[in-house]
Amino acid sequence: FTNHFFTMVTSLLIKDETATGKLVHESTLFLSSDRVTVRDIIEARVLAEVGRYNSKATEYFSGLVQPTEAEHTLNGYRLPKNHFIDPEKQVYIALDAFQKNAYFILIDDQQVDSLMQEVVIRPDSSMSFVQLTPLVGG
Repeated sequence: FTNHFFTMVTSLLIKDETATGKLVHESTLFLSSDRVTVRDIIEARVLAEVGRYNSKATEYFSGLVQPTEAEHTLNGYRLPKNHFIDPEKQVYIALDAFQKNAYFILIDDQQVDSLMQEVVIRPDSSMSFVQLTPLVGG
């Protein structure tokens, strides 16, 4: 007798928009559950973005929070060669920025206002991050 475990993976369409509604960037975030808090989603997003950047060490970083040493360009945030971004610091800055209203989040066109708000992700769900001010982090 073999016991098989599997993890349900839920995908969520993430959109970055300006305050005027212009779509800036779109990506898919994979979550381990369809019931998550807003904090879980922000943390998963930032960790995925930083992980992607740190594994490739490209010149440009595209993500929610601008790293401190980065220069904002049309292609994203330009960083010095072989720069490592601290994922925990970026998560902290992104969570803090949400609480200070630097950006707001819409899930299925409904605004969320608390990091601890629980969200149920449906197959057709989407989440918009609407930037009100540039987010500069570590």
